[in-house]
Amino acid sequence: MTMMREFPAPPRAAEFSELVSKKVEEAKAAGGTRETVTVDWNGQQAHVEVIDLPLSSLYYNPSTHRIRAQRSHNAERDEALDKDPWSAESQDYLDFLLKADPENTSVRDKDFDVLKDSLDQFGQNDPGLVTRHGVLVNGNTRAAALRDLRAQSMRVGVLPASFTWADINAVELALQLRKDHRRDYSFINRLIAIEEQAALGRTPEQIAKDFRIQVRTYHQERWILSTIRELNERSRTGGGNGLRLVDWEGATERLRELHRLYAKLETVDRDQAEVLKELRLAAILLNFSKTDVRHIDEDFLKAGLERQLPMGGTAPQPQSVSIPGLGLAVPAASSAVAEARAMNDEILRAAAVVRNGASALGNEQNAAAQDTWDSTKSAFDEAIEAAGRSARLRKRKQLAPARLAEACASIDQCVSDLVQARTSRSLDEEAFDDAVVKLRGSLLKLAQQAGRGLPQPGDGVAWLLEAVAAEGSR
Repeated sequence: MTMMREFPAPPRAAEFSELVSKKVEEAKAAGGTRETVTVDWNGQQAHVEVIDLPLSSLYYNPSTHRIRAQRSHNAERDEALDKDPWSAESQDYLDFLLKADPENTSVRDKDFDVLKDSLDQFGQNDPGLVTRHGVLVNGNTRAAALRDLRAQSMRVGVLPASFTWADINAVELALQLRKDHRRDYSFINRLIAIEEQAALGRTPEQIAKDFRIQVRTYHQERWILSTIRELNERSRTGGGNGLRLVDWEGATERLRELHRLYAKLETVDRDQAEVLKELRLAAILLNFSKTDVRHIDEDFLKAGLERQLPMGGTAPQPQSVSIPGLGLAVPAASSAVAEARAMNDEILRAAAVVRNGASALGNEQNAAAQDTWDSTKSAFDEAIEAAGRSARLRKRKQLAPARLAEACASIDQCVSDLVQARTSRSLDEEAFDDAVVKLRGSLLKLAQQAGRGLPQPGDGVAWLLEAVAAEGSR
C-alpha cells in the first residue's frame, strides 16, 4: 500500500524561509487591504498571507497527487527523484510530467496548453500555496505554465511553519475535493489518494463523504487499485520489467464495468467470475474498446469462445492449497481459472515489454513479446467478433417476441383506459373503432408471416392462424 513519506528540506531552506518571513512582514506593514487565501486544515479554516515570490526559488512538490501514477513513466528518473527530489534533474522530470497527458505521458497535455493560454491572456487569478521552504503545495501546474511563459514571479499563499508533510498532503487533497476545483485528478491518482486516506485509518464512510462518492463506489475503487497492483506484480519478469500504474490510465469505465460483472457473478459461481475477470483484464490490456470488452460475458463462456484463445497449459492442478503458518488448506483454483491466469500472465509480461519499450532486453526477447502480443490480440479479435455475431443473432431472435410482448402490454393498458373512458363517458368511439380496424390489419399481416415454414405451429401461432382463417371465411 502507498504510504506518504517525509522529504528532507530543500537546499537553502533556511535562507528561503527568511525571505518569506521578510515579505510577509512587508505585506502586513504596507497597510490597506491585504490578499489572503483560505486553507482547510484539521477541520478548521486558516487565512494565510499571499505574497509574490520568485519562480526560480520555488520547488515542485514531489508528493503531489496530480502526477503520482505518472511518475512511473520512467523508472530510472523516478528512482532518482525518490533519492533527491530537489535536484535539477528531478525537478525537470516533475516539470515534464506536469505538462504531459495523464493517459499518455509521451505527448503533451492539451489541458496544460489551455491553462497556459489562459495565464498568458488573463494573468494569474488564483494564488498557489507554498511552504516556508518554498515547496509548492497547490499550483504546481500553474508554476510550470508560468515558467513556460518566462514569468519571473508567482503569487502564493504561505503556509504556517509548523506544517508537516502529512499536513501538506491533507491540504492538497482538501483543495482538490472542493466543489470549485478546476481540474480533476486522473483516474489512477484519485485511486492512490483514496488508498492513502484509508492508510491513515479513516473509515470508508468518511473517505466517501470527502470524495463525494457512495460507499459502494469507495469499495469498488479500492478493489480496482488492488487488482491493478496485483497485475503489475504478475507482469514483472526476471529483468524487473513490469507494467506501471500509468499504463492503466484510460481504462476507467472498462475496469468499473468489470467490477460490476465480477461482483454479480462471484456470489453465484466464483470460478466463472475469476475466468471472466482474467479474460476481460486481458482484453483491456490488449486495448479493446468498452463495447468489445462487454462481449466477454456469461454467454461468451457458454458458447465456448474462450477455447479460441491461447489458454494456459493443461498440467494437472492441485486439489488444494496450503496456507503457510496456519496448517489450513483451501480448495485450489479450477483448471479453467488456472488456464485463464496462465494466459493472462503471458499477456501481462508481453504488455510490459511492448508498452514500455524495455531497451534492456535483447532484440530476440522484444520480438518474442511482440509476437505474443500480436497473436493473442488476433485470437481475442476473432473470439470477440464471434461473440458479437452471436449477440446480434440472439437479439434478432428475441426481437419479434419482445415486440409482441410490448404490444400485449399496450393492449392490457388499453383495456384499463377503455373502462375508465366509458365510466366517464369520454370515449371517442369513432377513433377507437378506427384503431381496432388497424389492429385487425396488423394481426392479418402477422399471421401471414408467422405461418410460413411452420409445419407444426405452437399453440399461440395455431390460434392466430385459426382466427385469421375464420376471419377470411366471413
